Amino acid sequence: MNMLNLETAEMRNKKYSLTMPLVLLGWIFSMLPAQATETPYIPLTDFGDNPGALTSFYLPVTQASNASHAGNLSLVVLLHGCIQDGVELADKSGLTSLALDNHFAVLVPQQSYDNNVKGCFNWFASQDTQIDSGEMLSIKNMIVTTQEKLAAKHVYVIGLSAGGAMASAAIVNYPNLFQSGAVIAGLPYPCADNLIKAISCMKQGPAQSVEELAQFAKAIHPQQTRWPSLSIWTGDSDNVVNANNAQMLASQWQVLTQSNAKPTVTNESGYSISRWKDPQNKQSIELVTIKDFGHGIAVNPDIKHGGEESDYLLRAPISSVIEVIKLWGL
Repeated sequence: MNMLNLETAEMRNKKYSLTMPLVLLGWIFSMLPAQATETPYIPLTDFGDNPGALTSFYLPVTQASNASHAGNLSLVVLLHGCIQDGVELADKSGLTSLALDNHFAVLVPQQSYDNNVKGCFNWFASQDTQIDSGEMLSIKNMIVTTQEKLAAKHVYVIGLSAGGAMASAAIVNYPNLFQSGAVIAGLPYPCADNLIKAISCMKQGPAQSVEELAQFAKAIHPQQTRWPSLSIWTGDSDNVVNANNAQMLASQWQVLTQSNAKPTVTNESGYSISRWKDPQNKQSIELVTIKDFGHGIAVNPDIKHGGEESDYLLRAPISSVIEVIKLWGL
């Protein structure tokens, strides 16, 4: 009898008593919900001057997809709202899954609580919103570095709330950097240059006239003839940022783009869309107003890439991210 290959009954029973709990434990863990996979976002480092002390993450396009989109890659920049994690917002809004399916890249600048006690971009501080200054310069350097790293041809920006106000500032300061923008529950630039004015602007709308808002942008770029197209989103029940801000932003952009004064209005179930066209008959501005909708970005969990409900991600019959990405043709 080969003593190396055979076991006694006692040995078998002892082995069984030791291994079965491990087998059962493995079975129990296999029945638990799967844990979230590691985020595909990569920290962005070495992007040049960072006077705003921001951090950043980006979602690249896979090599296979990049090959099929060579020379035509697009980069979408997402600017989050207060008390938000930017990557989490990208995931929950549906932007990440859309990017993976539609093969575009995403860049997510991230504010810190050291810079703002509520984690907001400092959209009301002139030192952080003026061209090539503070947080604005940090965001610009992040975008340019990522665009060069990924060889992205077109850049787009989406901003929510405080991030929407920063997106407004970014497209005014750097109109040639962006193909298009989307401002969601945000404000026009320059709406405020201090905290007191910011509160007033949020509650009532800008103190400036439409012409003053437009002239401010023209003064920065007196020779500018092309301005990025713009998608603007608001809820008619937003009690954080008055919906008047969205209308004023649309009017500012109507003057800058020399679009038709009267929009075409389409009424849908639960929302309406006003659209303006420029002198070349291309859509330059859209204003989406959602009925009985508060402060946040619209998600529709019932459809693919529609996002999920969370803080400032509010259920609606329409998904902001899906519609914006569709409008941009990405």
